[in-house]
Parts: sequence; C-alpha cells; structure tokens
Amino acid sequence: MFNFINNFSKQPNQTVETATSSDSEKREEKKDQEEKEKRHLDEEEHDEVRLGGLPILTEEEVEILTEMYINDLKKEHQDNEKVVKKLDKYLSKFDVKRFMKNNPNMTRADFYMIMYNETAGMVN
Repeated sequence: MFNFINNFSKQPNQTVETATSSDSEKREEKKDQEEKEKRHLDEEEHDEVRLGGLPILTEEEVEILTEMYINDLKKEHQDNEKVVKKLDKYLSKFDVKRFMKNNPNMTRADFYMIMYNETAGMVN
C-alpha cells in the first residue's frame, strides 16, 4: 500500500484526480446559490409588521383621537395665540376619510407618529 502511494506515477493507465475544485467551478456554485436565495426571497410573502399587534383604528376612533391630540396641544401652547389658531384651523379642516385614505391600516402608535409629523410645524 505504501509502495503505491509513494510510486503512484509508475502505475500505467491511472489518472490522478484532485479533490479541490477550480475557481470557475467555485464561482458557478456561488452564483447558483445566490440565484436560489434570490428566488426563495422573491417567492416569500412580504410580511406586514404592526407594532405590538395593535388593532387597526376605525374612522370614529381616528376622529376622537385627533380631537384629543389637538386639544392637548392647545393646552400645552395656550399662552401662544398663533399656535392655538393654527390648531383650531387644522381641526376644523380635518377630513377623516382623506386622512385614513392617505394612511391605511393605521394603529394607535402609527396615528401618534403621523399626527406628530403633521403638527410639528404648527407648534414650533
């Protein structure tokens, strides 16, 4: 056995195969793997993430929360008459249907983020 290992080139009609693959084979395998992963990701359903599994708000809830949010802002800025007027104007022109159309599937946490963004310019 050791004689064969030490003198393998003396044996006629035997080819020597290496266990390592060439660079091109490695690149092809890597490409195939990337394509499989890409196909797998494309086939997966896109998950909708909601904070803490909170329920989606109804129109009535949005309207009530908006009034409460604006009233709280008015209390905070009661000494600044310009801010109070802007908030009153916002509340009088507030359209629940359009607001919910622009922000579908809104949870309570989403509502507060959106309202903060919409009113931040008025109070600063």
